Amino acid sequence: MSIDLNAHPRLSPGCRMNEKTQQPRTLLMPERALRLHGPSLEIVERCDGKRSVQQIIAELQELYSKAEPTKVEQDILGYLALLQKERALDFEP
Repeated sequence: MSIDLNAHPRLSPGCRMNEKTQQPRTLLMPERALRLHGPSLEIVERCDGKRSVQQIIAELQELYSKAEPTKVEQDILGYLALLQKERALDFEP
């Protein structure tokens, strides 16, 4: 399943981030948790239902400007697809 670049990802019901003051930052999901750091944290923090996938890609391509832009895009799309498969993300049109 390909991800629509115009879709707006958000955390699925039952999923949430731990408090910013708690380290390590963790994505809490039913019956499991995923520690986040670096790019994975940057991606998940932007999945707020307001930004489109394309906006997230553009922001992270700017943040990681030393990396190849197409590689950044592929990595983001792959990680979003993984989170969707794990039922941690929903995509709204």
